[in-house]
Order: sequence, then structure tokens, then C-alpha cells
Amino acid sequence: MKRIGILYNPLIDAARTLAKEVEEFLSSSGISAWLCSAREEGEARSELEGTDLIISIGGDGTILRSSQVVVPNSIPILGVNLGKLGFMTELGPDEVLEKLPALLDGKGWVDERAMLEAEVFPCADEHPSRHLFYALNDVVVGRGAIARLVYLEATIDNEPLTTYRADGVIVATATGSTGYSLAAGGPVLHPQAKEFLLLPLLPHLSSSYTLVLPSQAVVRLHLSTTHEAVVTVDGHINLPISNGALITVKSSSKLARFLRIRRRDSFYSSLEQRLKGR
Repeated sequence: MKRIGILYNPLIDAARTLAKEVEEFLSSSGISAWLCSAREEGEARSELEGTDLIISIGGDGTILRSSQVVVPNSIPILGVNLGKLGFMTELGPDEVLEKLPALLDGKGWVDERAMLEAEVFPCADEHPSRHLFYALNDVVVGRGAIARLVYLEATIDNEPLTTYRADGVIVATATGSTGYSLAAGGPVLHPQAKEFLLLPLLPHLSSSYTLVLPSQAVVRLHLSTTHEAVVTVDGHINLPISNGALITVKSSSKLARFLRIRRRDSFYSSLEQRLKGR
């Protein structure tokens, strides 16, 4: 590897300190390194050319921001956990300088994760604007600040499914199945699964079950509401939408790639521990 980017959570002082230590370590090893806050996505994207690896220092939220920075590139991400759960991270802060040489020497493996692609037409104008997003965790369509139900007419592969009367709907990847989706009562998928989930948030007198959809499925959600609603991507991208908005979600051809050094079969052994925050 010749060039490595380091993205850190600027709200954690220890993340900034560790990022500088890693930058110095890489420079002393003859590797070009650049450093940027994970919240400065535009600045980080301008540094991507020629970058072989992104080291994400923070927690799962920093990983999600890092994945947004690298898409649609295929640059792998190495996650360092200074957060709480660290489902997507690989190393603890005390392991980084110890494990990095082996990883830089090619002794790790690449974990590929499915992503979602969401096309959003936020209103029913005659010539509506179009927004395209990629999600590693989930796409959530739901109510805004006013605590009132929204109506979401759902179709799958152009076949009518139901009209959800709910706080919203979650469309989640296998990676995202252990996040917001799990809190809403959804199942846990193995992280390498290509299937994705469709489930409502607090449905009222409407369908309440979760659907596990095949990777080739296309979900369309048509919004009916008298107040503002919102599309949230990976918990930090928020787009206001209004009555008549149309959201299409499907599996993306883009993949998130993570550099790993732990055993490939460690997911189940660590699942209960991480879910309970131990």
C-alpha cells in the first residue's frame, strides 16, 4: 500500500489523538497518509485518488460516514472502535499499531458487504428533482417532527403489497439488521447475506410483519401525508419529503469492503456480546 487515508470522529478527542499517531506511524513506514474529519465528506472525497485503504477511527457511525465517502469506489475500510458497540469495526485502539504491520503486509482479508441504492423524488411536482443515495445500513422513510402517522403505499417488483399506516418504514441491509431494524423488531441476518429487510415502524392497524427480500427485489414507497416527512440514509443523511414523494430502494451493484484480520467465522461468537454492549 502506498497511500492511506485516516478518517476520525471529531467529537471524540481520543479519536483525533489516535489518528495523528497512526498518521505518524504510516509516514515513518514510508507510506503516504492523509488525515480528515469523517464529517468533512467533501474534503475527504477530494483526497481519494490513489488511496489504497481508509482507516476509520471512531465507532460504527464513523464507519457509516466513511462508507459514504468511498462510494462508489471500492477502497477497503479498516475500522478502529472508540465507540460503544463496534459491530463493523475490526480493531480496538490498543491494537492498531500492533496489527497494522501485518495488515499492510497483506495478511488480512476483505469482507464485502451489500449496500442499498435509494432513488428519491421528494415531492409530486410536475418536474420533480431526483436524489440518489447509497446505504450500508438502512434507508428509513418516516414522519418528521410532528408525531402523526404517514401512509406509505408499498409495491415490490411492481406488485402491490400494502399501505403502511405507521411512523415509517425501514429498508435494511444485512449489515443494518443489527441496528435500527433490530430495535424495531426485525431479525438478524448474517452480514454476508445479500437479502434485505422491509419492516414498518410502529404500524397502526396495518401490516406489522417483517419481509426478508431477495437481492433482486425492487421496493417502491409512495408517500401520502399532510405534513413533512423525511428520508434518512444510514442515520445521518436526512432529506425532507412531502406528499406524493416516491422512493425506490433496491440492492446496489456497489459493495462496501472492509479489511479484516480476525477469523472469518467470528460473527456468531461475538454477536451476543456485542448486542449486550459487553
